Amino acid sequence: MIEITGPRVDGTDDILTPEALAFVDHLHQAFAARRQELLLERQRRRSEAGNGRDPRFLSATEAIREDPHWRVAGAGPGLEDRRVEITGPTDPKMAINALNSGARVWLADQEDATSPTWANVVGGQRTLFDAVRGQLAFTSPEGKDYRVTTPHEHTPTIVMRPRGWHLVEKHLAFTDRAGRTAPASASLTDFGLYFWHNAEELVASGRGPYFYLPKLESHLEARLWNDIFVFAQQRIGMPVGTVRATVLIETIPAAFEMEEILYELRDHCAGLNAGRWDYIFSIIKTFLGRGKRFAFGDRSGITMTVPFMRAYTELLVATCHKRGAHAIGGMSAFIPNRRDAEATERALAQVADDKRREAGDGFDGTWVAHPDLIPTALAEFDAVLGDRPNQVGRLRDDVHVTAADLLDITSAGGTVTDAGVRSNVSVALRYIEAWLRGTGAVAIDGLMEDAATAEISRSLLRQWIENRVVTAEGTPVDRALVAGILAEECIRLSSDARAAGVADRFDDAAELLAEVSLAEEFPTFLTIPAYTWFLVDEAERADREELRELAPAV
Repeated sequence: MIEITGPRVDGTDDILTPEALAFVDHLHQAFAARRQELLLERQRRRSEAGNGRDPRFLSATEAIREDPHWRVAGAGPGLEDRRVEITGPTDPKMAINALNSGARVWLADQEDATSPTWANVVGGQRTLFDAVRGQLAFTSPEGKDYRVTTPHEHTPTIVMRPRGWHLVEKHLAFTDRAGRTAPASASLTDFGLYFWHNAEELVASGRGPYFYLPKLESHLEARLWNDIFVFAQQRIGMPVGTVRATVLIETIPAAFEMEEILYELRDHCAGLNAGRWDYIFSIIKTFLGRGKRFAFGDRSGITMTVPFMRAYTELLVATCHKRGAHAIGGMSAFIPNRRDAEATERALAQVADDKRREAGDGFDGTWVAHPDLIPTALAEFDAVLGDRPNQVGRLRDDVHVTAADLLDITSAGGTVTDAGVRSNVSVALRYIEAWLRGTGAVAIDGLMEDAATAEISRSLLRQWIENRVVTAEGTPVDRALVAGILAEECIRLSSDARAAGVADRFDDAAELLAEVSLAEEFPTFLTIPAYTWFLVDEAERADREELRELAPAV
């Protein structure tokens, strides 16, 4: 049984219907136990990596990789041409901007670009409900009207990204057959509500229920998603194979199982995406205690052209095209500034270089985070694709990537600087503060930051501390240094916010950043303690400290 434990928010009546909740409950009864088993398997593999065992291509699945005959289902209706996809959260204003943007696909993000307040979770589903039906509209508090002006048949195809397997939805309680009650799975909640309300409407409109699958770490996790798709389609009488999924390869274990992931999802798979920022975070986290072989310099030096990132992306393209799947490129973090022409020119040049490289490498499409970047990205892919919808037929037989290539972290080089340390503290602090106020995608210093880039910032700090790094200026990076910078940045940023009349949460953000960067335990995702203890309603906040004292370590 699924029970609503959260407060009533906008969209409750339309989204949290008895029928929709019953479907979410059926998903939990069928799959929640397997989710828990796979999360335990993640812990086991992470422990092995931390104790010196490098990831490797699996010998048990070699026959799948060597079999030349199998192919994935490929693009569904509306996904044949994905040359530019716009990513963003599912609030009405951002959704309308995405639908009017001219992109081929809108990645409707319930994950890293969304702060999972209960209002955002339910409201995002309501936004998607209206968008699918061509009835989305929004009036801002200032009285400005936002409307979808693009004809419905020409709006971007919606691909929804649910939250990852590691997250829960604490505003829904799931009771299993044995009478045990726990928070619902965020993945099953996001998928279930969207599929139940929209799958048939999407097919009727000439498209389909399409998903981006985040944070997968193995082909067994892909198998679980495939079984969920089969179950869901059969439950509503939809032909099996209608769903399409694109998997983000954004963890180092998944990079070693790309073909197996495609194989497990082959009846529902459209492609893979190079989730570059989470991939970098995954490497730092996985090998945190393994010494300087896996250590990085400043975040700004970890580019897509360093050898180990080239190996990862070229393997992804070759793997996808070998199996008839789309290879979708990642998101350059640079964004334009409409008030600063020079900053915009620099950002467009950076994005153009990034997309030119991706198109030249064989990617079939790419991501952008801002509508003003679409013409630049589109021009680079048009120059390569011309009138073709994709370049899946371009096999990269010249690509030969080894395990050593994927793990050649020292090839990145790079130096840690005083400015790099302070930047990581400041960026992570500002992002977390915005996240706690309900905003999941934030423009900071000319870059679009989301949960993944904040993860890089806080994990680099921990990596430098663990490795006793000394900056180029001669400053030892230790807990005391980072804590001192954090205190300084918190005072400065909070003072600025209050001077501007903004009710900020920098004190909470600083407490959380210290916990996820400096405490003895290093949480696998900052969003776990952030969601559990800090992203709380006013009614919950008074009880937070008492609950934290009674709870086990995250």
